[in-house]
Amino acid sequence: MYRERPSLVPGAVLWCSSGVSEEEELRVLPDGCMDLLWTEGTLLVAGPDAEAFVTRVPAGASFTGLRFAPGTAPAMLRVPAAELRNQRIPLADLWPAAEVRRLSDRVRHADSVAAGLEEIAGERLDGVDPLVREVAALLDGGASVTATAARLGLGERRLHRLSLTAFGYGPKTLARILRLGRALELARTGRPFADVAATTGYADQAHLAREVRSLAGVPLGDLV
Repeated sequence: MYRERPSLVPGAVLWCSSGVSEEEELRVLPDGCMDLLWTEGTLLVAGPDAEAFVTRVPAGASFTGLRFAPGTAPAMLRVPAAELRNQRIPLADLWPAAEVRRLSDRVRHADSVAAGLEEIAGERLDGVDPLVREVAALLDGGASVTATAARLGLGERRLHRLSLTAFGYGPKTLARILRLGRALELARTGRPFADVAATTGYADQAHLAREVRSLAGVPLGDLV
């Protein structure tokens, strides 16, 4: 069973996955976000995915995660997002082991795992560059990389460096990933795929199909 709700951490989402009765394949689509996870008593970090992350989930496994708004997690982790791209690693690999042990104890003794994750993030998530939020908003709104750079008064090289640090990949890749999210959300409402392509800025339905295959690894119909 999978559940999620808005977090007390601005822009973040809390989610929980449990009750898997037998081993199954899990496909996590790229979304421009990073997560702080708790599973089997361990704090993990899910870095930004540039393509679908596919893994096997063992029977009985449970996960609780805090999914940060795009570009915001590095302000808490104090690690450039590009260094964590396509990775799932223990938080203890990034922070001092003693500090992670203390944080893990706090999560165990919190009112809930979700509350513990929120407390950790809420205390440490500061110093997010306002430009990061603006870049994400403009690209998610369909603006081109060139238009985004001009709107924010940035050169495209500076925008690229900022994007690598905050999102884990350049602005063109981020724009593709965010557009995929918009297309999938619209397709799940039952709209014809040709209409989805036209509405979300693809050249045509074939272009949409190629992009979905490239980023998600499966056809759009399978995802829907």
